[in-house]
Amino acid sequence: MVIAKALAANPDILIFDEPTRGIDVGARHEIYMLMNELAEQGKGILMVSSDMEELLGMSERIIVLHEGRQTGELAKEEFDQKKILSYASGYTAKEVE
Repeated sequence: MVIAKALAANPDILIFDEPTRGIDVGARHEIYMLMNELAEQGKGILMVSSDMEELLGMSERIIVLHEGRQTGELAKEEFDQKKILSYASGYTAKEVE
């Protein structure tokens, strides 16, 4: 219901904060399909998630924050779980490279 209400306003950018936390696998799949469909329509999607598999599977770019500050940014072809975890631990791109 919350998603339908937000979509009724026809926004250009949507923020999904932990969109699949606490839901079953079937509902998770439906949310992923909706997000992909919105992206194909040209909508910008900002997804905040602590689920590594979700981030790696759904993202085109990952920006990692540690204590409110950006510590890293990776394009899809650069995705590396170790780098992401290092950034999330507070290491900067210069320290990880």
